Amino acid sequence: MLKRRHVLSSRDFSREEIDSVLKTAESLEPYARGRRAGWLEGKILALLFFEPSTRTRMSFETAMKRMGGSTINLGSSEASSISKGETLADTVRVMGSYADAIVIRHPKEGSARLAAEFSPVPVLNGGDGAGHHPTQTLLDLYTIKKESHLDDLSIALVGDLKYGRTVHSLAYALALYGAEITLVSPPSLRLPDQIISDLSRSGAKLVETSDLSEVVGDVDVLYVTRIQRERFPDLVEYSKVARSYRITPEFLERARSGLKIMHPLPRVDEISPAVDDTPHAVYFRQSFYGVPVRMALLKMLLEAGQE
Repeated sequence: MLKRRHVLSSRDFSREEIDSVLKTAESLEPYARGRRAGWLEGKILALLFFEPSTRTRMSFETAMKRMGGSTINLGSSEASSISKGETLADTVRVMGSYADAIVIRHPKEGSARLAAEFSPVPVLNGGDGAGHHPTQTLLDLYTIKKESHLDDLSIALVGDLKYGRTVHSLAYALALYGAEITLVSPPSLRLPDQIISDLSRSGAKLVETSDLSEVVGDVDVLYVTRIQRERFPDLVEYSKVARSYRITPEFLERARSGLKIMHPLPRVDEISPAVDDTPHAVYFRQSFYGVPVRMALLKMLLEAGQE
């Protein structure tokens, strides 16, 4: 279904295609936990990360190696030909001649789509500025499916909704499942008008508020994000909203017993460590689920053998 295709935005996926990825990921989870497989033996994945990353980069590496493939890594921009003035287009052309697929993370929105124009192999967007992060969206949906439920879901997206590419991508995908979406942010960090307009036109059920206490007792999932200092052009403005929300065990006393708390990580201080050991916390399992989901994507894109 996905053979030789670029993965640039969650908006490029139909619900049926997402369901297919999630079903494949579930079948691959035992292999993500260490069972041996060789579907991608001889295949190479190029990692082009122009912005810091831990979970995305390492889960892609893990996914590839769990299936018998290997990875090559651009390393820091300063240590590559980028520092000599090489364009992104030329870098992608060259890396595409070395590898069977490319994962790119870049601080500029639209960079992954640009890379796809020049790449001879599939490009997977590992995050482009404040734009999209489609593989994060797929692992988030997988987490919701495993830990809660996707049908008739009520979810609150909390924190930096202006610059947060994870919530931008996720909101579009949630609309495909008819989720009730509550947007919780400071007024200065609300979801961009264009995305709200897109979601409204698609029939999505949206509510906006700045008061998390109003909704914590009414939702199945809290999707918490950090306020991203690196996205702010003005640090004075960042300081005004830096500690807008904090999830503590005391705050969760008013939550539903089955509430699940997700976070794309890294967190700063928006979730107290005391929450980690509660039944609500699923963010570390969420991080692990990136491995089977990215395994599924790579296997489906490269179609290297059968299970």
